[in-house]
Amino acid sequence: MVSQKTTASRNKDIGFTHEDFAALLDKYDYHFSPGDIVPGTVFSMEPRGALIDIGAKTAAFIPIQEMSINRVDDPSEVLQAEETREFFILTDENEDGQLTLSIRRIEYLRAWERVRQLQAEDATVRSNVFATNRGGALVRIEGLRGFIPGSHISTRQAKEDLVGQDLPLKFLEVDEDRNRLVLSHRRALVERKMNGLQVGEVTIGTVRGIKPYGAFIDIGGVSGLLHISEISHDHIDTPHSVFAVNDELKVMIIDLDAERGRISLSTKQLEPEPGDMLKNRDLVFEKAEEMAEKYRQKLLQQERGETGRDEPALEEKEESDIPAATDDEVVAVVEEVVEVIAATVEEAAQEAVEVIEASVEEVEETVEEMVQPEAIAAPEPELEPEPEPKSEPESELESELELESELESESEPENVVEPVPVGSD
Repeated sequence: MVSQKTTASRNKDIGFTHEDFAALLDKYDYHFSPGDIVPGTVFSMEPRGALIDIGAKTAAFIPIQEMSINRVDDPSEVLQAEETREFFILTDENEDGQLTLSIRRIEYLRAWERVRQLQAEDATVRSNVFATNRGGALVRIEGLRGFIPGSHISTRQAKEDLVGQDLPLKFLEVDEDRNRLVLSHRRALVERKMNGLQVGEVTIGTVRGIKPYGAFIDIGGVSGLLHISEISHDHIDTPHSVFAVNDELKVMIIDLDAERGRISLSTKQLEPEPGDMLKNRDLVFEKAEEMAEKYRQKLLQQERGETGRDEPALEEKEESDIPAATDDEVVAVVEEVVEVIAATVEEAAQEAVEVIEASVEEVEETVEEMVQPEAIAAPEPELEPEPEPKSEPESELESELELESELESESEPENVVEPVPVGSD
């Protein structure tokens, strides 16, 4: 046995004691905080996770649920022994001095960054529908769960038949702070269709639905709105008095808004004489191309600043020459304003219903997950599926386009699958 005197003598010769060693460890001890991203090496593979050496006194642990933004059944699908990579510190040390790590959070942060970039580029993305619920359909974009509101699904198929299909999509809302990723199938289709359309073009369409404020016309698979004010120069009490569902019409495109997914149509501009849409519809359709050419020439003149050269300027007219509005004209204007307000309110009500229904399903699913024995210790906040009503009311045009999708769904059976919360896995 080595005597204490001999040990002390050796320590003195070495010049480095146990106390010095402990002090050195404290000096070079790294302090890790939740939210840090650090390099680490896989130290040991476990059935439900892995031990990671990140330079702490105790090996850190990454549970299987935190290994990827996607579902993982076995740790070996993501990590290999002795592999070195970045890890996110999820929680502080537990009573044993062990940190909990995550790869999923790193992927999650980078996925949101990529999605924001795609939205800024106004990109069209394709994604596979993996589930549907009462409010709409669920997809994955860059590993994040996205939601397509029912009013933004442009198809005659039942919702359950969309599962497994790839859909072109545009971004409606990307909000990482509120965990919202909302997309539109309808807007992507409208934008694609618009690439082959132009203002002043005459096209043939079919009446798909009729509302108090106008008719929805199917033109090659997308819907355009023929507003009541663009049906005829003569006053119309209701579009139902002029059209019936499945009527085939010639309409002219008067506005294309790709950013908002709007197509505005008109038959009024095709009337040879005011009121012909009510008196002689066949004549309107017969002379549609001729009237459309006059409309295009008028637009061209406006662009060149030639409009009204042969007409006296308004300011040169005597006040007495300007006819006063008749009672019927005033009533017509008021009715049109009321119709626009009604359309906006109806759209907001529909979106509110979708939000409530999808939120109920999220809560039910969240409760189910909370009672599972292997629930994640620090689950990510669930993504609320649908956008809140916008702070500024949208014009009647977008409201009516969305309500057209609602009209289609009224004739379809309600198909609900097991609710799936929106957000990252």
